[in-house]
Amino acid sequence: MTKVKSKNQPDVAEVLAKIIAELRGLSPKEQRKLLDTVATFFGLEFVASDSSGAAKSLPTAISPRPAGGGFSEARNISAKEFLMQKQPRTDVEKVACLAFYLTHYKDIPHFKTIDISKLNTEAAQSKFSNAAMAVENATKTGYLVPASRGNKQLSAAGEVFVQDLPDREAAKSAMAKYKPRRKTHKSDKARTASRRKK
Repeated sequence: MTKVKSKNQPDVAEVLAKIIAELRGLSPKEQRKLLDTVATFFGLEFVASDSSGAAKSLPTAISPRPAGGGFSEARNISAKEFLMQKQPRTDVEKVACLAFYLTHYKDIPHFKTIDISKLNTEAAQSKFSNAAMAVENATKTGYLVPASRGNKQLSAAGEVFVQDLPDREAAKSAMAKYKPRRKTHKSDKARTASRRKK
């Protein structure tokens, strides 16, 4: 049976053209990292061909996502080990790492401050001086974004930031690219134009 394309379904060629256009401005390393992140999100596996034409999995390939939509990395790592690997330096960074662990290792993509606090205790970390403030600051920084029913969720920027840790330079660089640009209001433009005339 021929599958009828939905009216709302985007054209594959158009999507491909947009992706290629966006990736062109990035370095090969950044292109690969971004593609890996997208593949991880959708539970896809990269496959390449060797010189003989036989298909082989790339070293960075990931196995398909489980039915529950969980993260495909090995889940035998504890929250304590994960935090030790990522080496967060501030409460805000620790919140981002805990949010990443909740999302990808515990299948809890939407969470509240209490979930972050409980996981922090499980990871044998020092107690937050003010957990609610740490979560709020992580949201202001861009690591988290609001979800439904007062919950929070890990943002795309927070995702790449934690993935790049403990390489802090790479993490900050990736974070900067995902931060939304400040919108310029019409009044700002008008003020700038009037200054130029003077």
